[in-house]
Amino acid sequence: MFEPISLAERLRRESHRISALILNSDLPWIDIEIQIGAMRDMCETEAPEKAELFDAIYTSRFYRLKEQWRGDNE
Repeated sequence: MFEPISLAERLRRESHRISALILNSDLPWIDIEIQIGAMRDMCETEAPEKAELFDAIYTSRFYRLKEQWRGDNE
């Protein structure tokens, strides 16, 4: 039988997926922001007390990747 995947593991997988979109696709930034918002909603729904931590870790990471790999022109 399958065990449910923990929130931490799902966030890790989503983080890798979104990072890959930033680095390896030409998807418009607005579409990536929608993906980030969906990931944040998942976190807020299952662990609302972790929302600030989410922003500190993941949101800043995604924007840092955007600046480094896509520049500020989007």
